[in-house]
Amino acid sequence: MNLPLAKVSLVMWLIAVLWVFVALVLVLIVLIQKGKGGGLSGAFGGAGAGGLLGTKTGDFLTWVTISLAAMFLLLAIIMAKFFRPMPSEEFRTDTPQNLPYQLEKPPPGPPADNTGQE
Repeated sequence: MNLPLAKVSLVMWLIAVLWVFVALVLVLIVLIQKGKGGGLSGAFGGAGAGGLLGTKTGDFLTWVTISLAAMFLLLAIIMAKFFRPMPSEEFRTDTPQNLPYQLEKPPPGPPADNTGQE
């Protein structure tokens, strides 16, 4: 089964790729952070992980997470507002359903009596 893709502008494809990249980095940053239960950061060095990256690593990762989350939401809003597929030649058909709306003529009936008498 060969399904054609809708044509979208290059800028929108770049925004979509950037959005996916930001989502993946955001997931990884959240997993690295140390939570109340120890988090996944303990798997990358245990208690010495804070000493390796410095004492302010938690603050830095928090600001990176906030920034990435804001960028993720902004890109999602941009894509929802402007991501519109362009009509493709593969999908076009000239059926009456796709033609602009036209008023139909009324069906023929008996001629109207315009004499003014009842």
